[in-house]
Amino acid sequence: MKTNQDYKNAALAALKGKWTPSVIATLVLVAIMSVVMILAIIADISANPDSDLMSPGAFLVMYGFLFLIYYPLSMVGYYNAYKSLFRNGDDKVTSNMFSYTFKGYPKALGLSILYMLFVFLWALLLYIPGIIKGLAYSMSPFILKDNPELSANQAINLSMKMMKGHKFDLFCLMLSFIGWGFLAIFTFGIGYLWLAPYMSTTMVAFYEDVKAEYEAQPVAA
Repeated sequence: MKTNQDYKNAALAALKGKWTPSVIATLVLVAIMSVVMILAIIADISANPDSDLMSPGAFLVMYGFLFLIYYPLSMVGYYNAYKSLFRNGDDKVTSNMFSYTFKGYPKALGLSILYMLFVFLWALLLYIPGIIKGLAYSMSPFILKDNPELSANQAINLSMKMMKGHKFDLFCLMLSFIGWGFLAIFTFGIGYLWLAPYMSTTMVAFYEDVKAEYEAQPVAA
């Protein structure tokens, strides 16, 4: 396995000259979530002007849309758009994000639901098991697009196999961005428009390394 700095350097090299489309894709993703939440709040205030809490109906509609659109888009489409950028220099990040989500949408939806459900159930035991399982499942969005014949559950299972012995490596890699995260906070969140592509492309570099190591293992007789 390479070092954290190797992955970051590879990500920066891939993003060189392609920051603008990357930031635009991130802005589009944030805008989708924001618009849904704002519309739900406005509709709820109009229907229940005397209540300080969101009604169950508005809450369900908002999260239903997020589950159906935002989560598959952010988990499968967004990450794989950066995989194309990393591998091929493809800077059509926004259009690829939508394309990778809605071509094979049932699997993208299924993966996002299973991912969040499994992590949530493990997190019920305490937060640590949920974090560990989140790391174990983290390669599944890439695997699903690289292996379209697999089901969402099979992609998750293969991710667990790939990440065996590497979950702490990924944890340390993500933790190494904590300084940039604090800096982004001081920009009122605007810095995340650059940080998210940086982290996502670094994740792709990590996936490529883990994938190569897994595929190089001898097949059991």
